[in-house]
Amino acid sequence: MIIDKFNRIHNYLRISLTDNCNLRCKYCMPEEDYAFMPKSQLMSAEELEQIASVFVSMGVEKIRLTGGEPLVRKDAGDIIGRLSKFPVKLTLTTNGTRLHEFTNLLQDAGVQSLNISLDTLDADKFMMLTRRDHFSRTMDNIHLMIERGFHVKLNMVVMKGINDNEIIDFIALTKNLPLHVRFIEFMPFTGNQWDSDKVITWQQIVSLAQEHYDVLPLEREKHDTAKKYIVPGHAGTFAVISTMSSHFCGDCNRMRLTADGKLKNCLFSQSEVDLLSPLRHGLDIKQLIQDCIAQKYKSLGGQFTNDFERIDATHLQNRSMIAIGG
Repeated sequence: MIIDKFNRIHNYLRISLTDNCNLRCKYCMPEEDYAFMPKSQLMSAEELEQIASVFVSMGVEKIRLTGGEPLVRKDAGDIIGRLSKFPVKLTLTTNGTRLHEFTNLLQDAGVQSLNISLDTLDADKFMMLTRRDHFSRTMDNIHLMIERGFHVKLNMVVMKGINDNEIIDFIALTKNLPLHVRFIEFMPFTGNQWDSDKVITWQQIVSLAQEHYDVLPLEREKHDTAKKYIVPGHAGTFAVISTMSSHFCGDCNRMRLTADGKLKNCLFSQSEVDLLSPLRHGLDIKQLIQDCIAQKYKSLGGQFTNDFERIDATHLQNRSMIAIGG
């Protein structure tokens, strides 16, 4: 098992396949002309499979593929097929634009749950936020995934003055669709122009929902990152990922592997441990993994607290979100 100094067992690995993406979301990618990692710097499909096998041998039970946009990688299908052979729950976070090309492959690989990122239900605002015209395709694919039986979570990063006026519209989606909408508090990363004034908190979101609906809280399961709710009679649910106002680090079980093979023990960790270079030199990476997780801070990478109004984002040391993996 992979255990940190707070006795948290880490059995969930998030693997970024690429820092590339076919969208240009402003809170994720700092600039339109972004310098993506060269192919030689990325883990190959074979190397990714090797590293994943080590984690599985150490107790990992769940693997999530992220990006960038994982499905823009040319060998994404091959990687999904390789990882599907492990005895893990395999899942995916995607912007949804290419899911129609991978539906059968995902089902054949045993993928049952998908997280789809969508920050607005307005086509014009989608174009403004993502700098790409893929709204219709994204919506079509959300409906396609539901029709094909996938458990679909819809991730919306809530930003004051940008899309917070759509919170009720997103909850309304859950009335007739078995969607699980997840509102994510806006988090600071390198280059994303974060400001505490742009944060809409968990408490504010729930309070707004209660003005329009009867809202019932759902029981929290161990390792949940989201505070979950249901409107009685609705087919789906909604939740809030309250990283900024009420963190959930106490029973964290997550590790992140960047596309260039660096292990981060927290989304906000300053340090990283290179696994890819030692692997390429034929070295055993198990102890490196153990040592990395052993150094994990109690919460939020040791960089800030839930008193987010006092955060000076310019002093945080981290990658951009797209370079970490969602």
